[in-house]
Amino acid sequence: MGLSWQQGPLSAVSVGRFLTPEPLPKRLLFAEPLRRRLRVKFAEEWIADSEDVLVLHEPGRYPVAYFPLADVRPGVLVGEKPNTRTPTFGDTEWFTVTVGDRRATRGAWQYTALPDYASELRGRVAFTWRAMDAFYEEDDRIVGHAADQYHRNDIRQSSRHLVVKDGARIVADTKRPLVLYESGFAPRWYVPRQDIDENALIPAEGQTFCPYKGLASYYDIGERKRAAWSYLRAWPEVARVSNFLSFEPDVIDVFLDDKKLSLEAGQGVKEHGIDRSLDPEEMLKRGSALAHP
Repeated sequence: MGLSWQQGPLSAVSVGRFLTPEPLPKRLLFAEPLRRRLRVKFAEEWIADSEDVLVLHEPGRYPVAYFPLADVRPGVLVGEKPNTRTPTFGDTEWFTVTVGDRRATRGAWQYTALPDYASELRGRVAFTWRAMDAFYEEDDRIVGHAADQYHRNDIRQSSRHLVVKDGARIVADTKRPLVLYESGFAPRWYVPRQDIDENALIPAEGQTFCPYKGLASYYDIGERKRAAWSYLRAWPEVARVSNFLSFEPDVIDVFLDDKKLSLEAGQGVKEHGIDRSLDPEEMLKRGSALAHP
């Protein structure tokens, strides 16, 4: 997903390589201006508002937004003890975010002894994503994590022949699949429900959330658990796959033009750190409540 997550160019399992005469360090971090206005809401009040946000891309982690301290509301950040230390950036000062009677312990942090190579982060603070009420780019709520400018989804219509089988049973058979190309992922094939034997689908408990596509529902097929998923109401950016189904090739047999597909390495999605956990309830609120200064 993007620059440093999944199989992106700065991840530990990138599918490509930099064509340089000398090997690059195994772990590269990249910081850049967001060049978008980003705001933070806590206790129904704006506590940060900046057009000078810096985004840090760190291998294996979602992007993190760093705000200039000057763009954070005075009195909101209350220092905590003890501080911590990271091997990459050194001493870390933690803050309780306080507005009225609301408090968020370890709601923000800054690095206080940065090495010269990371000087861009000096005088900046990051907010623990899940501890805040909401983040907005302009008046649109951003959920899950800071937007990754390198992440994109491209959807293409195909006439290739895709067949899904549970043993001898044909679960899906289509010559009109959609293929979704998502940054850092192998292509994913989506099938219209009209070309699926829906009697084979058993709704499974639990949903997952993608910051770029929406809320996914899952289906068991026979004894094959969570063999398929569907974004019943995908976000507008990927609306073409709404209510289509995709099938997990390491769980059920998927054939594309008679070639059996397999799940490529590095395609699993995992949460990293409490400030990057993803809550499906956030997705449901996206767009339902615009920001009001």
